[in-house]
Amino acid sequence: MSGHSKWATIKRKKGAADAKRGKVFSKIIKEITIAARLGGGDPNGNPRLRTAIDAAKAQNMPLDNMNRAIKRGTGELEGVNYEETTYEGYGPGGVAMLIQVLTDNKNRTVAEIRHLLGKGGGNMGESGSVAWMFHKKGSFTVEKSAADEEKLMEATLEAGIDDIQEVSDAFEITCPPENFTAVQEALAAANIPVLEASNDMVPQNTIELTGDAAEKMLKLMENLEDHDDVQNVYANFDISEEEMEKFS
Repeated sequence: MSGHSKWATIKRKKGAADAKRGKVFSKIIKEITIAARLGGGDPNGNPRLRTAIDAAKAQNMPLDNMNRAIKRGTGELEGVNYEETTYEGYGPGGVAMLIQVLTDNKNRTVAEIRHLLGKGGGNMGESGSVAWMFHKKGSFTVEKSAADEEKLMEATLEAGIDDIQEVSDAFEITCPPENFTAVQEALAAANIPVLEASNDMVPQNTIELTGDAAEKMLKLMENLEDHDDVQNVYANFDISEEEMEKFS
């Protein structure tokens, strides 16, 4: 387990999403808005919007909030014009990082991301410096209480999954990005609730961190994701379960 999956597990254990519900809502609303702007307001014909709406429902976001975000995206309501960009950089121990943001002020955001990286023991990289180390994968997280591995395999195998892995208190299903919608529909047809669904940037190899570097990396991830403009952070670190226990 590494990078994004590791971080997602840590956040679930810490209850970070519940503690910062308002910030989570803000990020999802931005995603709904830009998804509707780029692909239209109908989730049936816009997989990115459908995924964002599913994430909103998982957080018990009111329907009115979702509808307003869609209408801002399609131009039916006036709203902020967000730009989508990805910054590349390095964390403690030379960890490669991709930081996806939605911002209404790129100059402000890049300065703040650079500051957070420097403060956290890392630095900003040039465009293209680390992106080649990652490839896109569809990812679905299902709690063990919702389905066992055999049921998940039966439901999703024909939809074109790559793998099912046990990740602490959940199962993580991965698939090629082009099969994301098919897997999403297969899980829904089997009435299997999904904790998280996203197209993630998965590292091709990882750097194992221990001690001070591991602690700094986790703190940097937390600080970056706490930034209002940051939607996702991907990194190629790995931290052993034994090491993780020290920071629990």
